[in-house]
Amino acid sequence: MVQLGVNLTPIIVKRVVDLPALRGRALAVDAFNTLHQFLALIRTRDGTPLMDAEGRVTSHLVGLAFRTTRLIADYQMRLVFVFDGRPPPLKRAEVERRRQLRRRAEEEYAAALEAADYAAAFSKAVMTGRLTADLIDDAKRLLDLLGIPWVQAPGEGEAQAAYMARRGDVWAVNSRDYDSLLFGAPRLVRYVTIHGEEWLPSKGRARRLMPEVIDLETLLRHHGITREQLIDLAILVGTDFNLEVKGIGPKTALKLVKQHGGLEGLPPEVAARLPRNYDEIRRLYLEPEVTDDYRVEGGALREDELYAFLCDERSFSRRRVEVVVDRMRRAHRQRSLREWLTEAP
Repeated sequence: MVQLGVNLTPIIVKRVVDLPALRGRALAVDAFNTLHQFLALIRTRDGTPLMDAEGRVTSHLVGLAFRTTRLIADYQMRLVFVFDGRPPPLKRAEVERRRQLRRRAEEEYAAALEAADYAAAFSKAVMTGRLTADLIDDAKRLLDLLGIPWVQAPGEGEAQAAYMARRGDVWAVNSRDYDSLLFGAPRLVRYVTIHGEEWLPSKGRARRLMPEVIDLETLLRHHGITREQLIDLAILVGTDFNLEVKGIGPKTALKLVKQHGGLEGLPPEVAARLPRNYDEIRRLYLEPEVTDDYRVEGGALREDELYAFLCDERSFSRRRVEVVVDRMRRAHRQRSLREWLTEAP
């Protein structure tokens, strides 16, 4: 899978938890990030994505249907999927970079298949997933049928998710990227996963993962910086809107920002290598395009339409879809009971 977002890992302050610690929490899910993960990892042994009888990719639907419903039914999580809108013009270079990386991975994947090296093929296949408009529409359709709410962001999905978290409509943003912190999310939760593994293409193996909770105020207080300084640090390291300043990693960037206050105070030899439009990049994080037109409440489970979509149109087995339906029935009963108890005198 192509690496996304800004690299803050070396300076991140996190709390590692287990899934039960997130029971009942409302999370704004970075939909594109999550769907890319499903496309990357839900594949056959040789790296081929799962498909229906007509050759349409279904890996993302499998992930949504089985992983998401289990989080909702078994852990009572209240998930709201947030979809990206139009990317800002400044992101065009990053989009093109990712496209080139995918093309190269596709070539290497084909070569590995030709050599019958299936381990190498799988490691390259995870970086080839393309989230097309049809796949996005299928995902939204499935969420509607399951009664799971989703939001269409006007711009960056993580900006919208962070806005919802700041307003208190959700407890945290759920994404593997750190960008929502730059957009002001009070909390970020990473690695909300059932099996707790992440595939590392460069090493050809998986690593065990546990959910991580990152509190923005705790992070800023620990380092003695402001959110504006965190954004400046990210610009030095490289974001979706600009390349990194060569030779400056997160720890060095933190030191520079603390020592000099921000980008304007940097030594001339560093300032000369900054993107000229760094103030515009700052504004993208501080004043992103968001909308108030959203809901976080779930809808009704539409069982007949769900069977028709997954079984008749996308070649899912009825027995497996029955598992999904049972989970969502259970989740709806739990939700009704919770609402009744809340309203009871």
